[in-house]
Amino acid sequence: MVKIAGGVVWNPRLGIVVVNQSHNSWSLPKGHVEKGEELLSAALREIREETGIPEKKLTLIKELATYERDRIQRNVGDTPEMRTITLFLFTTTEEVLSPEDPVNPEARWIPVNEVSSLLTHVKDKEIFESLKEQIPVNTKHRSVTFDPQDRLLRCWYTGR
Repeated sequence: MVKIAGGVVWNPRLGIVVVNQSHNSWSLPKGHVEKGEELLSAALREIREETGIPEKKLTLIKELATYERDRIQRNVGDTPEMRTITLFLFTTTEEVLSPEDPVNPEARWIPVNEVSSLLTHVKDKEIFESLKEQIPVNTKHRSVTFDPQDRLLRCWYTGR
């Protein structure tokens, strides 16, 4: 089983970042965990490579989920591969997306309620739908802070 790590990256003003992989599929930013690499380190690296958001501009909120699914086989020569995917929830105020990885040439900010409709893999859609309640979304944010002591994201709203 291949280990994959990545994240749900949330900007309170812009939404969730999704990435185009190989010009033919859409996904949350994620990728292979390298030998000896920790899951969180791999997730941070993959997010930087696929979105251009530097690791220091991401704030870890929590680990969201681990699930298994097959690899998307879209190109000639793609082989079947089962993957164990671990996703973390991050927040950022970074707005500019500039992917470094030429295999993943495009990244977009998408409103939370539209993410599932863009994701290519059915399992990714299902997992995101089951997790989106954990993303503290509101259209009128006044303040968003992360308290590393109790590892909670605190949001104050001006209205719904």
